[in-house]
Amino acid sequence: MPFRIALSGLNAATTDLEVTGNNIANAATNGFKESRAEFGDLYASAIQDTSNNAAGQGAQVVKVAQQFSQGSVDFTSNNLDLAISGQGFFVLENPDGTISYTRAGAYSVDRDGYVVNHANDRLQVYPAVNGVSGTTFSTGVLQDLQLPTTPSAPVATDNISASLNLNSSEDVPTVAFDPANPASYNSATSTTIYDSLGNPHTTTLYFVKTGSNAWDAYAYVDGNSISTGTTTPPASAEVSMGFSSSGALTSPASGVVTLPAFTPSGAAAMTIDLDLSSTTQYGAPFGVNNLSQNGYTSGRLAGVDIDTEGVIFARYTNGQSSPLGKVALAKFNNNQGLRQVGDTQWVESYESGSAQLGEAGTSSFGQIQSGALEASNVDVAEQLVNLITAQRNFQANAKTISTADAITQAVINLSR
Repeated sequence: MPFRIALSGLNAATTDLEVTGNNIANAATNGFKESRAEFGDLYASAIQDTSNNAAGQGAQVVKVAQQFSQGSVDFTSNNLDLAISGQGFFVLENPDGTISYTRAGAYSVDRDGYVVNHANDRLQVYPAVNGVSGTTFSTGVLQDLQLPTTPSAPVATDNISASLNLNSSEDVPTVAFDPANPASYNSATSTTIYDSLGNPHTTTLYFVKTGSNAWDAYAYVDGNSISTGTTTPPASAEVSMGFSSSGALTSPASGVVTLPAFTPSGAAAMTIDLDLSSTTQYGAPFGVNNLSQNGYTSGRLAGVDIDTEGVIFARYTNGQSSPLGKVALAKFNNNQGLRQVGDTQWVESYESGSAQLGEAGTSSFGQIQSGALEASNVDVAEQLVNLITAQRNFQANAKTISTADAITQAVINLSR
């Protein structure tokens, strides 16, 4: 009877309406992927059936297929908002220890410093490993991303690099060197260095011309001579410099000299290499082209930066940054085989195949955009058209039932 055929059509159209309605409901859900209802006909047959005169048995929904096309990337003001441009899923560890996958990248920090989504699922990263050749990432291990809650450790200065020009036309001072007497030296410059506790110390370099193409340099820290530890003028200079007739530094030959060791109060002893290899003596005023040192004080976490390859950097108030890890991505041979578990998350299934882990920007994985979210890939206009189509399919099948009912009623009337 056509009643059962029409009923199967009503069920199929109802499912189509439900799928379309769910797409429209999630049009504003970040990372959501639309689905579509796919139909197949029902056809009952046996060995003795004749195919050219057998009627079909209706329709059925054979699959609700997810569509994993790219959603638009909308920029935000939160660095922990992440969007994937291309293939891949973020990897999350749920509170119960299970692993799920998502395209929704709205993350925040919980009270313990872990980067989590709204359901307290923790974002998974490859941990940073500091080695001799620099920072690498242990891509065989996944761990929760946790932002540091303690200040970064200070690093004591062990190198000062000075690129200067000493004026060759200067006269030799006529009095013995004394930092308190500007007439006893020709030029001076200062920089800040740091001890092992992160305490700052002002280091001043004094330059005294001693003859043709010859200079002495004295180093003072916080007003005290490194050689004597007092403000008394030292017996000899820390560095004696010689220059060629073209103004190039000739001695010390390497341009680098190790200053006498000194010990700041409460800190470890400091031994600093002074690099003067770029210093010149030209007939121009004294000038500091570059004056840098490699130490820094402790710092508090000031922010987090994430690059397109997914490397997470902790940025500190002392101007330093440190890699914390690298965002892990996963992909599957069959995305449509993933099982939806809600909260815009999926888990792997037999149909999807096992997760293949990797890094952003490698293989076929997409890149990561920080400060952005991937919008739903639902086209509302298209879904409204689908809604009209599903409604008309429903109405047409309902008409089949009413027509079959009229025919049945006519047959009953003939029997009276």
